[in-house]
Amino acid sequence: MKKIQYITSCLLVLLTVTSCQDFLEEENESFAVAEEFYLTEEGYQSLLNANYAQLREIYGNEPWIYVCGTDLFAEGRDAEPTGLSRYTDLNPSSTGVAGLYDNAYKAIQTANTAIYYADLTEATDILDQQLGEVRYLRANAYFLLVQTYGGVPLVTDYFREPVLEFSRESAEDIYSFIISELEAAVNQVSSGAYQGKVNERAVNHLLAKVYLTRGYESFGSTADFTTAASYAEAAIAGQGLNLSFEELWAPGNPTYPINEETLFSVQYDPASVSTDPFNLGHQQTAYFGPYQGGSEVAGDAPYRTYTLCPTQFAIDLFTEDDERYQVTFMTEVYERYFDFYDVDDTSTLTVNHYYAPAWEATQADQDAYMAEHPEATYHQYGTYVPSANPTNDYQTIPLKKFDDPEAPFGQNTSRRDIVLSRLGETYLIAAEAYLQAGQPDVGLNFINDVRERADVDDATLAEFDIDYILDERGRELIGEYHRWFDLKRTGKLVERASAYHYLVEEGNFDGANGVLKILRPIPQSALDLNQNNDFEQNPAYQ
Repeated sequence: MKKIQYITSCLLVLLTVTSCQDFLEEENESFAVAEEFYLTEEGYQSLLNANYAQLREIYGNEPWIYVCGTDLFAEGRDAEPTGLSRYTDLNPSSTGVAGLYDNAYKAIQTANTAIYYADLTEATDILDQQLGEVRYLRANAYFLLVQTYGGVPLVTDYFREPVLEFSRESAEDIYSFIISELEAAVNQVSSGAYQGKVNERAVNHLLAKVYLTRGYESFGSTADFTTAASYAEAAIAGQGLNLSFEELWAPGNPTYPINEETLFSVQYDPASVSTDPFNLGHQQTAYFGPYQGGSEVAGDAPYRTYTLCPTQFAIDLFTEDDERYQVTFMTEVYERYFDFYDVDDTSTLTVNHYYAPAWEATQADQDAYMAEHPEATYHQYGTYVPSANPTNDYQTIPLKKFDDPEAPFGQNTSRRDIVLSRLGETYLIAAEAYLQAGQPDVGLNFINDVRERADVDDATLAEFDIDYILDERGRELIGEYHRWFDLKRTGKLVERASAYHYLVEEGNFDGANGVLKILRPIPQSALDLNQNNDFEQNPAYQ
């Protein structure tokens, strides 16, 4: 039994690149009886929990793979990984390229283990539901992989012996597998309200997004868009966008459910990180803004890396009447940053920094503000973005929607859930799917529901196109780990990154063999360990 468990943890070395030595040091006390344990109801539940825990590895660390190198974010004082952010030296050994690949395959192998034991473990009333949840989690990992790297190895077996040779399946086959898994899962999981576990609406949302994404592929079809719209409507299930945008993001109880519009999220309740709060939290809060001081300000301001800062284009997406602007950005920073959340009446507080919006760009506007707040540093519109070459603290506008005032000061400390699927995005998926299915009038209704919640004017049919959808997704979903996939899916990555990211030029995407560097390269670490000599790198990196 010990040998089986050891192999399970170190299996698929070329895909997971994990350390078996670390595993032995951390888990040695009880793994000898793990196989018997998984045959019990309690043991299988622990295996299911391990599957959910893998989401933290996929989403809880540095978010480069999801958002950098796009139109919405660029580096401030500190540098991002240049391969992923600028594309100039993107290669199989570039920083950040292997992270998603490794963590997704760890999740897949954890899922394969749970699916294997589902046939052997003690029968319970919820076993089929648990199996559906695992299928969703495995499908989600493959969806991330196929969007990022294209065709990848399709591994569905629980290995009892190390396997070091894998073939690469086509992207078309990976999509077919994802869809088959999700369509099976949707009939297995709970149809009840979201309580932190995969439910029917979460599966429908992901199915909608998978079909939408496949529709743009060479092997996709208009029928994919129609199907995506159908699944999006099933996920919406008649629910309106009833919460204000402020209610969506106001810090509060960081455990699930965040609110009634959350369809699925990565869980980070305080109890689960209490044993090591400085390392077991996640990093989403630490990005998307300027450095605001070191440990000496702990409790007064959040930790910021100063590496993913909103671009001028991101700022300019918003108009004065858009309620999302003030919820998304911290436009007025008090002497103590967190007083924004902790003080009910902030009218008498000292303002340290003010970031003037486009609609307050005149000298008269500045004079009026400074007369009222003479102690403030006034950042004129157009000066607080990365392209203005900020080098000092507070020189870019903070993105506040992920703030966690109760978290300890540090990069890995946030305990708020990372929202993966929420109702506002489901509406936007429906809008895009109907547009691409040739029913723009229907899609327009969905995007205007999102805009109505933001208190902005309806879009018109004449302006409703894929660029308008991408702009609306930018306003609604900025920072939510979708942007690179959005641009890649719609074929707008090169156009938008080179137009709005001040460090990216169109030629940066030129790869080998006349192929653009759209897909990321298969990590060199995986290629080196794969004994299949016919396993090919993506053409742009050959």
